Amino acid sequence: MIRLDNISKQNGHQILFIEASMGIQKGEKVGLVGPNGAGKTTLFRMITGQEQPDDGLVTIDPGMTIGYFSQDVGEMSGQSAVAAVMDGVGPVSALAAEMARLEAAMVDPDQADALDAILECYGEVQGRFEELDGYALDARAREVLAGLSFSQERMDGDVGLLSGGWKMRVALARILLMRPDGMLLDEPSNHLDLESLIWLEAFLKTYDGALLMTSHDRAFMNRIIGKVVEIDAGVLITYSGDLDFYDQQRALSEQQRQAQYERQQAMLAKEINFIEKFKARASHAAQVQSRVKKLDKIERVEAPRRRQTVQFEFRSPPRSGDDVISLRDIHKGYGAQPIYQGLDFLVRRRERWCVLGANGAGKSTLLKLVAGATAPDRGTVNIGASVRMGYFAQHSMDLLEGEETIFESLDGAFPQAGQGALRTLAGCFGFSGDDVEKPCRVLSGGEKARLVMAKMLFDPPNLLVLDEPTNHLDMATKEMLVAALADFEGTMLFVSHDRHFLAALSNRVLELTPEGVHQYGGGYTEYVSRTGQEAPGLHPAG
Repeated sequence: MIRLDNISKQNGHQILFIEASMGIQKGEKVGLVGPNGAGKTTLFRMITGQEQPDDGLVTIDPGMTIGYFSQDVGEMSGQSAVAAVMDGVGPVSALAAEMARLEAAMVDPDQADALDAILECYGEVQGRFEELDGYALDARAREVLAGLSFSQERMDGDVGLLSGGWKMRVALARILLMRPDGMLLDEPSNHLDLESLIWLEAFLKTYDGALLMTSHDRAFMNRIIGKVVEIDAGVLITYSGDLDFYDQQRALSEQQRQAQYERQQAMLAKEINFIEKFKARASHAAQVQSRVKKLDKIERVEAPRRRQTVQFEFRSPPRSGDDVISLRDIHKGYGAQPIYQGLDFLVRRRERWCVLGANGAGKSTLLKLVAGATAPDRGTVNIGASVRMGYFAQHSMDLLEGEETIFESLDGAFPQAGQGALRTLAGCFGFSGDDVEKPCRVLSGGEKARLVMAKMLFDPPNLLVLDEPTNHLDMATKEMLVAALADFEGTMLFVSHDRHFLAALSNRVLELTPEGVHQYGGGYTEYVSRTGQEAPGLHPAG
């Protein structure tokens, strides 16, 4: 269905692909993995024809439709979200526009003479529109948008007024509504809340076309894909199975490569030793020559490249009092919209609360109340004795000083730390070597999030308040953060849409629903098994 044969591609001085090959058949769901900058987006762009390989062949079945969702959503304005979604469906939206034009012509007195021709043309266009199930399109567009957490009001509002994250969802809805023969999804899980993520997962499971996707969300990928294609030093390697199986196979193949490399190194050392020992002796000249020729012909086994994983280790935070956060009779609303009416909530030392709730339920508001970023309309927020708080919010990344380099930013926060300690800290959060000289203004969302996190965790607080800390993080950084936070000796209150993060780190659940606030002892995994749902208001987990 989609084939890449012996593809080679170079961007400037960087070689992305060297005679790389892969294929995807109808019905296959494939995860594309590889380190940042390995060429995942370039691969998508070659399949869609936006870029050409320098060498090799990209083959798409004749007549095959492909929908490509990328992080670059382009300009959107001047129409409702629903209309913007229907716009992407090609012939149907063109026919809808033509019908609207003809309907206007029917009532135009200047075109009364041509009414018969207009009616005939309208009948043909309407027939084609019905064949393509056009009348159901509006309903289907709304269903997809609702799945991605759009309210009716937001669906009908001007798409140009939406934030970047919501425009991303409109762009994604376009592709999903299209139901093309092949879907290329580049990080579709970014900017989605937990409910939307679970809905999208169910949608993609039932999709019967060919799917190639990247995602930093491990649980999301694992539940959808049955095959992994890895970009590794310019080559495409295909593994059947999900990410867990890929990890096992990759580790096994690395062990085998290492053993093969060590065996060959031992053999080469032995041969070189013989040559060095006897090269000056005429009696051994023939043997020496034969061995030199043999060595020249041997194809060298390369040592497997070690994936660099640096672990971050917490220094022990100072101990806080037993009552860390106490909220009493909290009332909070925005305009006429009440969020909390009489909330009582107590957080004790070493509890790790994850906050669950649909969009608008008040998750971020609760964290802002605790952090002092917003005040309650009524009630009291008390932070306990000896509590030192670290608060990570989405706007934290906007507070970085643009002209400062990464290293200067860290050095400014910890002037006593010393260069070695700060470089180690930067390395743990994915900034190695010259990366630390990058100015903050050129950093991507993920890099900014990592820098803010590094600054917050180096001199650890004993209370972490985290609002979607994994939003921009790649899988490797996420794994490092989960491992580090698992050893954290303080207290946590957090919101996340990443189920691996929720399951690994929570030991309490606060659920915000329209019917009220519920508290659960036990973490996210226990919550799922107890309620039969992965998020409030969703159908039972399958």
